[in-house]
Amino acid sequence: NTPVVLTRIDGHALIANKVALERAGLTIEMKVEGGKIMLDGNRLTGVLIDNAQEMIYHAIPNQSKSLKTNALLEAQKACFQVGLTTVDDAGLSKNTVLLIDELQKSGKLKMRVYAMLNPSKENADYFIKNGQYKTDLLNVRSIKLYADGALGSRGACLIKPYSDEPANSGFLISGIDFLDSLCNLAYENNYQINTHAIGDSANRVMLKLYSKYLKTKNDKRWRIEHAQVISHEDFNLFSQFSIVPSVQPTHATSDMYWAEDRLGGERVKYAYAYKKLLELNGWIAAGSDFPVEDINPLYGFYAAVARQDQKSWPENGFQMENAISRKQALKAMTIWAAKSNFEENEKGSIEIGKFADFVVANEDIMEIEIHKVPKVKVFQTYIAGEKVF
Repeated sequence: NTPVVLTRIDGHALIANKVALERAGLTIEMKVEGGKIMLDGNRLTGVLIDNAQEMIYHAIPNQSKSLKTNALLEAQKACFQVGLTTVDDAGLSKNTVLLIDELQKSGKLKMRVYAMLNPSKENADYFIKNGQYKTDLLNVRSIKLYADGALGSRGACLIKPYSDEPANSGFLISGIDFLDSLCNLAYENNYQINTHAIGDSANRVMLKLYSKYLKTKNDKRWRIEHAQVISHEDFNLFSQFSIVPSVQPTHATSDMYWAEDRLGGERVKYAYAYKKLLELNGWIAAGSDFPVEDINPLYGFYAAVARQDQKSWPENGFQMENAISRKQALKAMTIWAAKSNFEENEKGSIEIGKFADFVVANEDIMEIEIHKVPKVKVFQTYIAGEKVF
């Protein structure tokens, strides 16, 4: 009698029980653009992929302000424990941004937040058309878009079909006209665009759409989030139009067990290509993608350098030709990450005149054996010189 919905960790699929499906009014005849309702013959399985999930979400009651507040403060604790001092929070509603601002101004939320707005009309009218909004703790100047789904659920949009599902090439979650209109809105209002793109087709669509507005090298810092599978023909578009690859190295080590099954031996060579992207662009931003992956940034540092899981598998690393150095990984998670947020003059390195945001750890990740890095502990975390953990 109780509706239950379980969401896949990457947010690109869910499973709902019969009661939840009935409450949402789902039927086998329904179709949705940019998503799939999975059927078993002529019955609902309860599995919904990408945009189909909205059919369930609209039936779930809204969270109360107190619940959202508690969630933000609990998330802050988790961040401080692993040494995070700024987070890029993607796809935020107007009300969530205003709550973050309120909690920061009251002193309860000390975490710095780079807010990526969801592409709602409400956000366009309240934030985007009125310019950027900036405090010492909050930066609102970007829009988060989704081009496609995830590789795991085979919703990532590929140029050629999946190697392990030849009738499926994935799909675009958002229509090209919609994506184009948001790029235009961002360009006209000097906002940054950050687009989730996993498959080589989705990446091609977004790179070409960005190039329509950027035209040449520039300092707009429009980002491709994940930049996971790129056609070898398209890599040069990143450097040609100064498009920032924003990558999450633990995706490589989480997906490596089955990535070749999905993509095949040739196509997988152009996936998780962090070194190639760095060499072409001169810099990359690196993050964790939590809660899809673990919140600990040291896991991402380790994955970028060692290209192994925490059991040191595979022995020689996964596609080591695209491993990056420790110094490059550190920069990608600090000064280059700050640069991707237009914040390199105030954070990202320990220098006079910048915020005193730093951590104290029990070992030096630049010197110890690489396989020991994931076990390094953060002793203290400071924001603006104040000890917060």
